[in-house]
Amino acid sequence: MTSLVYTAANSHNDLAGIIALQKNNLQLNLTREEIMEQGFVTVVHSYEALKKMNDMEQHIVCKDGDTVVAYLLAMTAASENDIPVLKPMFEIFDSIEYRGKPVSAYKYIVVGQVCVDKNYRGKGILDKCYAAYRESFHKKYDFAITEIATRNLRSVRAHQRIGFIEIHQYTSPDEEEWSIVAWQW
Repeated sequence: MTSLVYTAANSHNDLAGIIALQKNNLQLNLTREEIMEQGFVTVVHSYEALKKMNDMEQHIVCKDGDTVVAYLLAMTAASENDIPVLKPMFEIFDSIEYRGKPVSAYKYIVVGQVCVDKNYRGKGILDKCYAAYRESFHKKYDFAITEIATRNLRSVRAHQRIGFIEIHQYTSPDEEEWSIVAWQW
């Protein structure tokens, strides 16, 4: 492992690296044991959708040399219609409250997805990625928000450690239970 660099995604190679890491960690590409022990990602992003999101707000990546070994996707409310599978999430954001106000009354940034390469886990990389995320967005957004499948225990625990708090829980039509969590900078 060379020296790790935490930066905004700013090239075709960064976006391609995110897609490669995403593909390796999609739940459909993992064993049941890997899902339970290591966590998983659920949404497949096309290069075009990832680039469109990145053109609005740049994703955060951790690179070892030229290789993306971790990422945090940045998504604004303007992306609501770009990834159809996420539209229900935005609709729920419109119907729930955070600190006494509807989530939609705030200016928020959505953590569209997070992933750390399995060979780099347990080294504090996610925490450093989130520090870079906060540095990039805390002046423009009131908080970060995301949803996590409750059975993704590794992700639930990691987000609790970062400081995310649960503000809502729901069950999707496919019977997946989701926790909506917010991180007040």
